[in-house]
Amino acid sequence: MIFEVIPAIDLREGQVVRLTQGDFDRQTVFSDNPAAVAAAWEAAGAATIHVVDLDGAAAGHPINLDAIRSIRQAVRCNLQVGGGLRTDESVRQILESGADRVVIGTALVSQPEWVGRLARELGDRLVVGIDARGGQVATAGWLDTSSYTTEAIVRRANDLGVPRGLFTDIARDGTLEGPNVDALLAAVAVATFDVIASGGIARIEDIDRVRETGAAAVIVGRALYSGAIDPKDALARSRR
Repeated sequence: MIFEVIPAIDLREGQVVRLTQGDFDRQTVFSDNPAAVAAAWEAAGAATIHVVDLDGAAAGHPINLDAIRSIRQAVRCNLQVGGGLRTDESVRQILESGADRVVIGTALVSQPEWVGRLARELGDRLVVGIDARGGQVATAGWLDTSSYTTEAIVRRANDLGVPRGLFTDIARDGTLEGPNVDALLAAVAVATFDVIASGGIARIEDIDRVRETGAAAVIVGRALYSGAIDPKDALARSRR
């Protein structure tokens, strides 16, 4: 199985930011030029870039479309884009803005029939987001917590036939504390789809730990921006 390392670009008000544990009040701004950041990740070897419209996630519909278009114009690599995609119109907007894959999160809890239809219509272009806090699935840009366990939602995604799932441990996201390997192993064990891991990657060894769980890919954010991990070293892991 091919393992991929995917840099993250989180957008808020057109800027590249990172949040700590999904908290909008704990934000660090890294750049006001998303296209330049994307071009740097591609130059370092990225085949895919993960883009999150944080404003869109909170609002329930895409907001940072201009920034997404600017990223598309700057790079040729795959763009995996999410944040507030809860209607056919929002999915259409993101695809027309240049996304190769769309990431659907909240709808997996609230609109499973719709997610199932998207899985049939989009096939490999669909990724479902499974965002967990303390074993429970969070929704609405991580602002709300559902009554569903991670395992229950993974099994729902299995039943819907999704090709990829993005598993994020919110407590580790943006903290540089290392991945929650136990939680990731539990998700991989249940999933019949490719699992992309996210949250807490702090050092190059963390990438290797994620790969050993059987995950298909890992998203790296703050550690690349802070310099804790060298981008070329991290992205070289995709080719091993």
